[in-house]
Amino acid sequence: MKTILVLCTGNSCRSQMAEGYLRHFAEGKAWVFSAGIEAHGLNPGAVAAMKADGLDISQHTSNTLQEYEDQKMDWVITVCDNAKEHCPVFPGRAKVIHHAFPDPAGAVGTAAEIRKQFESVRDEIKKFCENFINKNL
Repeated sequence: MKTILVLCTGNSCRSQMAEGYLRHFAEGKAWVFSAGIEAHGLNPGAVAAMKADGLDISQHTSNTLQEYEDQKMDWVITVCDNAKEHCPVFPGRAKVIHHAFPDPAGAVGTAAEIRKQFESVRDEIKKFCENFINKNL
């Protein structure tokens, strides 16, 4: 089975959404994990945005990169520039793919405006993940 690690700065938002969508679209054909340079905990806005699209990520955990550094990965997907800069070399044949998404965790405005920013990023991540799975699995 293929193994995918999604890497972000805090493993609270973008990487968590990507993990949820990659698992969904892979339909059991890949092990999917996410991690951060640091672990900031799940962002409630990300959980809500995913729930609004029918996926529950509320039971995901926020993990650090160190938990996966010695594991063999087929793909490592960095979803922010900070993670790309700090991405280590993984053993084996891991292919590193970078696609930076805006960080909705820093969104400002009314509750409705912030929700829309989370949903916009969620939709970008969903499209990327669906395309990734269709192309690679």
